[in-house]
Amino acid sequence: MDAFTTVHGPQWARLDTLARKRRLTGEEADELLELYQSVSAQLSLIRSVAAESSVSTSLSATLANARTRFTGAKSNFFVDTARFFVISLPAAFYRLRWLTLVLGAVFVVIGTLFAIWTAGNPAVMAAMGSDAQLRQLVDHDFVDYYSENPAASFAGAVWTNNAWIAAQCVAFGITGVFVPYSIFSNAQNVGMTAGVMFGFDRGDVFFSYILPHGLMELTAIFIAGAAGLRIFWSWVSPGPRSRLESLAHEGRSLISVAAGLVLVLFVSGLVEGFVTPSPLPVWVKITIGALVLAAYWAYTLVLGGRAVRAGETGDLSTDDAGASVRSA
Repeated sequence: MDAFTTVHGPQWARLDTLARKRRLTGEEADELLELYQSVSAQLSLIRSVAAESSVSTSLSATLANARTRFTGAKSNFFVDTARFFVISLPAAFYRLRWLTLVLGAVFVVIGTLFAIWTAGNPAVMAAMGSDAQLRQLVDHDFVDYYSENPAASFAGAVWTNNAWIAAQCVAFGITGVFVPYSIFSNAQNVGMTAGVMFGFDRGDVFFSYILPHGLMELTAIFIAGAAGLRIFWSWVSPGPRSRLESLAHEGRSLISVAAGLVLVLFVSGLVEGFVTPSPLPVWVKITIGALVLAAYWAYTLVLGGRAVRAGETGDLSTDDAGASVRSA
């Protein structure tokens, strides 16, 4: 072993030097590949004699460094994180922009119809509770809900609950049923609550407590619903791909929406916990909520539009996603 090391030591040292060198010329790159092949064979010979030794361990590390030079290394965490927030996530949001607006419009129409029906129908109001119970809701419960717990814990609870709902919309959207049901039930609840508030002439209180955080919070649910419906439609109408490939492509592209909405809903939760119940003037609170919503759309339309025009969809790179076979 000592004689073998003495004879081949210069090759190993040269391979280590080339593997650590910052830039390689064409000749040095060729030399690196040749030495890699030679030293790999020598390592196999050493292991056949002594499977575990300091020499084999050192050569394995040298070969690993050399292999990284000509195969490339995966990008680091910070590069991947930057790509996610600058390219992948806004591209996914941008592709959902129109469906997000459609779901928002459907939600508003359903909520408005339920509000009108509730406020204008005493029988519906009576079915929801006695006059004393409804007055308790209007005068105390609706407003106290936002301030009965410490702001930090309330914001955290709201954040986790809404993030869970958004994740469900994305994940279970593949069924084609969960998203319509979720949008309808939420619109119904909001609309009937609004109907009660307007029925007791407290519509101004309703909007002053819903709009500051609701503008972004509800939009996030619409985004999640749009992602779920796109995943559902990918296997209903796969286009030139097979159903499995189409589903995999949209799933990879849009599941990132669930992760992105965690941060969006975190901001919304902060607004709901600290701004909505605050003593600030109503117009200031609504302005803050509107600015948060405007920041989201600016992020989506500017960065997302640029990424989509460059050919990005939010999907993984070819190396990470794997090759696919075209089919008709």
